[in-house]
Parts: sequence; C-alpha cells; structure tokens
Amino acid sequence: MLRYILAVAIAAATVMPSASVAEREATETAKRELVSRNEVPGQSFRDYLKLFQPRKEVQPVEISYTKAWLDQQPKASGGEDLKCLAEALYFEARGESVRGQFAVAEVILNRVESSRFPNTVCGVIRQGTGKKYQCQFTYTCDGRKEVIHEKKAYERVAKVAKAAIEGVSDPLTSGATHYHTKAVRPSWSRVYKETARIGVHIFYRHNYRTASN
Repeated sequence: MLRYILAVAIAAATVMPSASVAEREATETAKRELVSRNEVPGQSFRDYLKLFQPRKEVQPVEISYTKAWLDQQPKASGGEDLKCLAEALYFEARGESVRGQFAVAEVILNRVESSRFPNTVCGVIRQGTGKKYQCQFTYTCDGRKEVIHEKKAYERVAKVAKAAIEGVSDPLTSGATHYHTKAVRPSWSRVYKETARIGVHIFYRHNYRTASN
C-alpha cells in the first residue's frame, strides 16, 4: 500500500507544475500584457481610438481689408520673418490701404517662392542692402536709420504680416514680384507685365513664373 501511495505522489508531481512555476508563468504573462498595453499610443484604449477619429478641418478666416478688422485681431507675434515683413510693410506701405499692404506683403512672399530671389523673407527684404540706392527696398539702403515712430501703425502692419505669412488672404496681385508707386515709372516697368493696381501701387510680374502664378 505504501508503495502505491508513493507511486501516485510521484506521478502527480510529474504531471502538475509546482505552485512556484505557475506563479512565475502568470507573472510573465502579466508583464507581456502590460508591455503590449504600454506600446499603444496614449497608454489607454480611449486615447488610441482618438487617433482614428477624423481631424477637424481648419475653419477659414473671414478677412476684411479694413483697419477695423485688423484692430479686432490679436497682437501679432512670431519669429524673424514676421519681424522683417512687418518692418518692410511699415516703411514701404504704412500709408497704403489695408488691401494695398496685403498686396505688398504678397509680393515679398512671391519673391521668397521664386528661385531668382533669396528663399527667406528677411533675405528678400535685405537683398542688396549695404549699397546705397542699389537695394531692392529703398528704406534699407537710403542712409537713414530705421526708427519706428508710429507704434499703432506698426501694430497693424504686423498683423497684416502675420496674416500674409499664414496665408489668410486671397491672392491679390496674380503672382507679382515687383511694384512701384504711381508717382514714379522705373525703366523695368516697360518690360514687366502689369498684374494689378491697388491703392497707390502698381504691381508687375517678370516674364518668369513663380509658385503662385
């Protein structure tokens, strides 16, 4: 009888895993499940499902080319390109209509997109600076120090600059890369194609195409 009992005990120990082995396997399984869950973005199933939800479309900004509309916009802030464009608009077009200011900003941005000009806003505006009256934007090489006296006007053109960089306004100049006031008629205006007249400025496009025309 004792021999039979020993045989049964040995067989049971061989077939059934010990409690320690079972616990180890359970622990390893739990770890694997935990790792799998942690690999899911957001670390929760609800956050994971959000990845597959359709993104909300960006609502278009309704723009009005008026000072009243500009005054309703938040104060403009941004990097070096915004600062350069706002400064250019201040010295080149602060007395122009709001639409005219957007058109001047558009010319500068069209130049950025063209391979014939520098590929940054600041680079376009400062092209030729250092050679008196041989620069692209006269205020940068007329020998006068650029001082912003009209802070309200600067705040407004800075908002124009930000909106232009963000692509808020519709194209106004048909891809123009040049402009001049109606008070002058530079020699190049006889060669380039006139594209628009807005406020006190006439806009032109060279005989090459930019990304926006």
